[in-house]
Amino acid sequence: MTMATTQDTPSHTAPETAPFPWRRLLWPAVALLTIVAVMLPAEALPAWAWKYPAAWQVPLASWISDFMKWLMNSASFGLFTVRDVTRAISAVLNIPLVVAKSIFATGVMQGEGSTAVQLFPPVPWFSLVIAATAVSYAIGGLRLAAGMALGLAYLAVFGQWTSAMVTFASVLVSSILGAFGGLLLGLACVRSKTLERLVSPLLDVAQTMPVFAYLLPMLILFGFGPVSAMIATVIYAVPPMVRITIVAIRAVPEEIEALGRMTGCTRRQITWKMLVPSAMPALMVGVNQVIMLSLNVVIIASMIGAGGLGWDVLAALRRLDIGGGLEAGLAITVLAILLDRFAQALAFRARRNRRAEGSRRRVRLALHAALAVAAAGWLAAAAWPAIAPYPEAMQLSTAPFWGDLVSWININFNGPLDAVKTFILLNVLAPVKQFMVALPWPWVVAVAALAGYRLGGARLALTVGLMCAFMAAVGLWPATMVTVYLCGVAVVISVLIGVPVGVACAQRPALRTVVEWIIDTLQTLPAFVYLIPIVMLFRVGDFTALIAIVLYAIAPAIRYTAHGVVQVSPHLIEAGVMSGCTRRQILTRIRLPLAVPDMLLGLNQTILLALSMLVITALVGTRDLGQVTYAALAKADVGLGVVAGLSVAFIGMIADRLISAASTRLKTAKGHA
Repeated sequence: MTMATTQDTPSHTAPETAPFPWRRLLWPAVALLTIVAVMLPAEALPAWAWKYPAAWQVPLASWISDFMKWLMNSASFGLFTVRDVTRAISAVLNIPLVVAKSIFATGVMQGEGSTAVQLFPPVPWFSLVIAATAVSYAIGGLRLAAGMALGLAYLAVFGQWTSAMVTFASVLVSSILGAFGGLLLGLACVRSKTLERLVSPLLDVAQTMPVFAYLLPMLILFGFGPVSAMIATVIYAVPPMVRITIVAIRAVPEEIEALGRMTGCTRRQITWKMLVPSAMPALMVGVNQVIMLSLNVVIIASMIGAGGLGWDVLAALRRLDIGGGLEAGLAITVLAILLDRFAQALAFRARRNRRAEGSRRRVRLALHAALAVAAAGWLAAAAWPAIAPYPEAMQLSTAPFWGDLVSWININFNGPLDAVKTFILLNVLAPVKQFMVALPWPWVVAVAALAGYRLGGARLALTVGLMCAFMAAVGLWPATMVTVYLCGVAVVISVLIGVPVGVACAQRPALRTVVEWIIDTLQTLPAFVYLIPIVMLFRVGDFTALIAIVLYAIAPAIRYTAHGVVQVSPHLIEAGVMSGCTRRQILTRIRLPLAVPDMLLGLNQTILLALSMLVITALVGTRDLGQVTYAALAKADVGLGVVAGLSVAFIGMIADRLISAASTRLKTAKGHA
């Protein structure tokens, strides 16, 4: 009698049951419950779930306003009040600003207002063109010099010289302060991890909070005028410099710092003679970002006395003068391109090897000769002031053309344009708006926290949930939902257009060159300029704001998609070709899946740009957080402005945290794959 062993194979084995994919059903279930929550009758949930009770609201806006009043009226540092200190700081910062404006725009003046007398003229336009062209040739060669000469000539010929020089003076001083201050703060963060952890959220808020929100505190602290505008500009522009400094200094090889210690260098010598020079190429990228962000806020800063091209654009918007606004806006674009190319040339010069001694000597001689000619022209202008400005009789203007073009479009295409506007409003914007406003606020907070937990764990869930609840607790939930609706629709449209265009650009270099030129212009053109023709064509309202936001925010969706598709390893493409994949299969199964992390970063940037533009579109009648911020500025309600600005910043930070976590998870998953 034989016995069966445990190794005997049974004649019939029951199939294993696969685990039920609960995780895959999580978000479809959340979406279904969200629809159910909107469709529920009002009595199905407690009243506080639909509308955050006023008794629960935190009066943060009143606290901030009361604090500012106390700070300016009662607080003191010994013998001096806070007002005395801030006004003294304003007076000190005004000195370099006055000097820069005297040199480039107004000349040396005596007195103020209508009684001011010019003692010495500014740098004549031709002198500055010669000097700038010479410096550009010394830094970047003939191509940069030709571009600088043509760009400055454009400003003079089209009557934008004086305003452009006022803007340039403000940007120059703001950029120097922002770059140097950001460098110092970044170096301090490199030395202290604790300081970096404290500064990081402040940088996030400064970069995502609308400039409108801190114009009013600057105005109260430092008074009306260009200094307040300059300080607001520096706060907005300094975060990239701080972050780039931290990354650049930490990327310097450790051997360089070790060599400094071995040779007996002090900590200061190691920092300023070894680490900073070694990181200079990357630091110049940060300087470039400071310059571009400073130019980005010149129009908003003009609301509190910055003047220059920003004021010209703002005045044209108020008059609905499309020609004047477009010319001033294009002048800002030209100025931005010139400064951007010059900063890029400086960064490139920092990367490349030193020139031969003979070549450097020739460049120095040419530079000195050109600067001497420019100085001689400046002295000549002191004797004959009439030669300083570009002659009015030789100026050109395209303003009538643009005005006539918009009028012609209005006359001939008013019907189709109005039909498109009505269709989008009735079938897209209105339903989405109604849906978002009808959502119970606890459910939105819970879904945001759940997304944070699934993507980044309990810490991210808590952070996102608290940020989301903040907007309800301060009484701005309805405006927040309108902001999310309009920003969300604009971002979806930007992605639907930007991703296919980015894919096409990645596959066609010639198309990419043309698209890059177009989106460069869209990004450097001031946000206010978009509003003028769109308002004239579609009047005020959410549809007008939507078009402006899409035009302003679409660039990252295109750029990051093209970059992600192009950066896919050629070996993977070759493997796909060898396995018989068609061109379409290579795109859909290899390039696009691997480009998703880059595309998510582009989505992140698109959301941030949409939020920044959304605040500006408050001028055309939207009823979101941007309108609350703008109204607070008009009413001088600093508390409400700061709270609304923080709410906008939190929306951007929530999107940033969630998308960054999703991108990190995707990269990690692909790294393990």
